[in-house]
Order: sequence, then C-alpha cells, then structure tokens
Amino acid sequence: MNRISLRDRLAGPQAVLAPGVYDALTALIAEQAGFDALYLSGGAVAYSQLGRSDVGLTTATETADVLQRITDRVRLPIIVDGDTGYGNALNTQRTVRLFERAGAAMIQLEDQTFPKRCGHLENKSLVSTAEMCGKLRAALDARHATDTLILARTDAVAVEGLEAARERAEAYLACGVDALFIEAVNSTADMDTVCKQFASRTPLLANMVEGGKTPVRSARELSERGYRIVIFPGGTARFVSRQLQRYFASLKEHGTTEPMWPEMNDFNALNGLVGTPELLELSRKYAG
Repeated sequence: MNRISLRDRLAGPQAVLAPGVYDALTALIAEQAGFDALYLSGGAVAYSQLGRSDVGLTTATETADVLQRITDRVRLPIIVDGDTGYGNALNTQRTVRLFERAGAAMIQLEDQTFPKRCGHLENKSLVSTAEMCGKLRAALDARHATDTLILARTDAVAVEGLEAARERAEAYLACGVDALFIEAVNSTADMDTVCKQFASRTPLLANMVEGGKTPVRSARELSERGYRIVIFPGGTARFVSRQLQRYFASLKEHGTTEPMWPEMNDFNALNGLVGTPELLELSRKYAG
C-alpha cells in the first residue's frame, strides 16, 4: 500500500487537520471522510484497549499493535503519540524503531517524567531539558528513514510557565526535530506568542481538547495563526462513548435495538463501509 507523505502535506497552504482515531475502523471512516492525516494518541489507546485513563498505563507494544492494524487498512499518514518514549534514551530508540516498522509517519515524544499523564490533567512533572534533548537525539538517530518525522512536545506551560516552555522548545528544535508541540497553551494570545516565535521555522502542532486547557478553535483559524498541524485527539472517543451510552441505555430499556435504527448502519450498510463486496470479489479471484 503506497503511503501518502506527511512531509508533502505539511508543505501545503493549509494546516493539516488530523482527527483522533483508536482502531482500524475509526481510521477507515476518517479516511473515507477525506482527511489528510490521522492522529493516534496514547489516551485513545488507553480508553479503547484498557478502558482506563491516560496516566501512562499503556505500553509501546500495545500502541504499536494498534498502529499496525491501522496502517494495514488505510493509506493516510499517522501521527503517533510516543508518550515519553516509555523510558530513557535507549527505550526511546526502541520505541521509534517499533513505531516506524508499524508505519508511523510522525512520532511524538514529550518531556514528562515516566509514567506520564494526559497533558490537560493537573500535577505533571518534567525531566530536565538536557535529558529530553538526549532522548530526542536518540530518536533522530534511531529512525530508519528521514521521512519518519520526529515531533517534540513540551508540557512545561503547566509546570514552569510559558516562557520556560518556549525555552525548552528552542532547545528541542536545536536538536534537529521536525516539528514542535507546546502543550496546554492557555489562551489565544499565548498561541500567537508561540506562533510568532516558531511558526516561520518549523511546523507547530495545536492540540484541541474538548473541555481542556487550550481554547478550541477551528483548523482554519489555527492555520491563519501559523499552526501547521491541528489535532482533535480524543474527540472520537468522547463522541463514541456518549453515543454508546445512549445505545446501551435504549437496548436495556426496550429489549431491542429498533428505537436506534434511524441512527445505525444496518447489516448491508456496514458491510459496504468496510468493503465486504470487494473482499469477497477478491476471494473469488484467488479461488479460480
């Protein structure tokens, strides 16, 4: 399957809008909707695979397994949350190699201590700038192809303040990373400060979390501010979880799914979505 280049997409006139996905089915539906890239977060893996919170419980191999199933099904480039690299610089190298083999187009690494927590939760803690720079250099050395992009994330805004976060981002950019992500920026004024400093020099990522610390803005507005990547990482899981609550409550109350039929794909519609007719035709071809 020929992959679409994320580097090429980032060179386009508008910011790349990447919705969060958490398995091959959500990735397939997002691809069919016409997006340019997808985002696989550690939180989404924790929600969908463990039914747990984003507090560092997932492992590199669990995320890589999900990623590999996604890249086997869709052509879109996938930005993958590598958390802290799951350890020190050597662990980070192993994570980068694992994710690259699984098909990652961009690997995100952050400067929290391990175990980490969601960037919009309280009481985060950070490794030193020197330690993070070592991990980023290790990541850059570990990748097999330069088309595998490394994204450096700092969580320093909530811990040390915006100025410290900007200083850390400068140090990470000097390591040679391909993009920057300053997490949990608190206002549009701070967004503009960050973009003024970095947007002309490297792609910046804006993280839109419904109910989080950063003001949620449209991809168009964020692109105009200077961001090159806009992610809505947990929106899919938040939407699906609400709809499943409604579905299961209805089924429990009525003993049938009939009240929900207007909001569901029926058997044939779902088979059409996932490509069952084409798969069966392919099976007939190989059966002779």
